[in-house]
Amino acid sequence: MKCVFCKIANGEMPAHIRFEDDDLVAFDDINPKAPFHVLVVPKKHLKNLNHTVKSDQDLLGHLLLTAKKVAEEAKIAEGGYKIVINNGKESGQLVDHLHLHILGGKLLARMIV
Repeated sequence: MKCVFCKIANGEMPAHIRFEDDDLVAFDDINPKAPFHVLVVPKKHLKNLNHTVKSDQDLLGHLLLTAKKVAEEAKIAEGGYKIVINNGKESGQLVDHLHLHILGGKLLARMIV
């Protein structure tokens, strides 16, 4: 059974898409923790960072640069935003598919860092 992020990436499940190319898709989180909360997800299924290898480094760089682009297009870059990657169950990763969160749109609490 495909994971929910694979289904979104393949167009099999609806989502509010902010960005898409051959390698990534960015879409609104369905349970936002900030006024702006978008997930950036590789189309290639990777469980988490622990399942990446050296050949994934271009994809990982593209993931971060896409987060920057999405934040700029949403006009939250100047005020600041957080990039979060939860890696594994103990970190709070709920979907076993590598993704990053872009959170912004207001002054965000420090949380842990």
